[in-house]
Amino acid sequence: MRIQALGHVVLKVRNREKAEAFYGGLLGLPIVARFDRMGMTFFSLGNHHDFAVAAVGDDAPGPVREGVGLAHVAFKIGDDVATLKSAKAELEAAGVSTVAADHGVSKSLYFSDPDGNRVELYVDQSDSWRRDPQTVAAYQPLEL
Repeated sequence: MRIQALGHVVLKVRNREKAEAFYGGLLGLPIVARFDRMGMTFFSLGNHHDFAVAAVGDDAPGPVREGVGLAHVAFKIGDDVATLKSAKAELEAAGVSTVAADHGVSKSLYFSDPDGNRVELYVDQSDSWRRDPQTVAAYQPLEL
């Protein structure tokens, strides 16, 4: 067996409408389908669906940093720091706190969705990982 590509990610959320407003509205992911019986919304970035949310109920416990599960989901938003700065301004204008990081091969913004799931927006900065895959394991604080 050989995996060819990552197909999609499904993220559990408390409230589908809030998740749609966050991922579809604020982050701009296009909604392509809803499966009401399962409380799911599907988003696409060019595939039939790349990302989905599944509502598990308003009383569901939030993610635990020290627990097993998804650490974060990352979305590429471009290839230049100006794009990242613009995203930071939009997020902060919407009341979303961000933390910026320089990973060498990319520069990133980290923040939480309304349910506490961690999200990363990033811009690529280098293809050095093609020559030295270890370069992806880098972190420096970033001022934007």
